[in-house]
This record gives sequence, structure tokens and C-alpha cells, in this order.
Amino acid sequence: MYSFDASSMIHAWDNYPIENSHFNSLWEWFSEQIKQKEFIFSKIAFDEINHKIPECGEWLKNNDVETYPLSTDAILQAQSIKVLLGIEEEEYTKGVGENDLFIISIAKIYNSILITEESRQLVLPIKKSNYKIPAVCGLDEVNVSCKSFIDLLKVL
Repeated sequence: MYSFDASSMIHAWDNYPIENSHFNSLWEWFSEQIKQKEFIFSKIAFDEINHKIPECGEWLKNNDVETYPLSTDAILQAQSIKVLLGIEEEEYTKGVGENDLFIISIAKIYNSILITEESRQLVLPIKKSNYKIPAVCGLDEVNVSCKSFIDLLKVL
């Protein structure tokens, strides 16, 4: 199962235009993965997609996307990651934001691979609060597999 960050869905939508017939098979495959619950979206990621690209949000709805709400377990998991990163109160820095923590938490709860376009940091910052999604996912305590959209296409 693969859980999508908004950045990857937006990347796919922008770089593989649905109106271009060359990509028909990609979007048919994507739709089938959604229907089979192989591709999932947290409600938070879906809302971000729908806000930034309403036509993409509409396409997801028309393809029966099921969104996963922010559960108590996800909130507790996000809080635990926030503490691990040393983020106090609402003092987010250059790293993950609150929504990112929820998206990571939902991927962890559903034991899914997180698909994100967040850049990998070749040299990790000293402060964990500056870690981006892939670095946070790679922490032993978090342990969520993370790939980009193109990496997903290479393995499926």
C-alpha cells in the first residue's frame, strides 16, 4: 500500500497531464490502484491537493478516493514524532510542518510506503527539527519507507 503526500499527487498531475492521451494508461492504472485501495490519501493531503488544484481533487473524488481521517492514533503518533524532533509548541522550523507529521503518522499507522516529492537531505541538519519528510521517515523510531513518484513508477 502507498500513501500519498500532496506534493507527489501535484507532481504527477503537473508532469503527466491527464488531458495528454500519451498518459492515458498511467491515469487508468492510477485510478485502478485507488479503487483497489493500493493508493491511499490522508484527508489532510487530499484537502491540500483539492485546495491547490481543484480539478485534481475532483478527479480523485470521481475515482472513488477514500481519504483517511486524522484519528486519535495518528495524533498521538504525530505528537511522538514532534517530541523526537525536538519541536516545541508550534515552533516549526525549516523541516517538517504539522501537516507533514500527520501525513507521516497516517502512513505509519497503515503500514504504507509514503510517496513524497520532498527533497532528500544529503547532509542532515544538526537540529532534527530541520529534517524534511524523507529524513523523518528514515529515523529508526519512525521507520516509514519513503519514495518519490518516479521511484514508485520504476518499481510498479
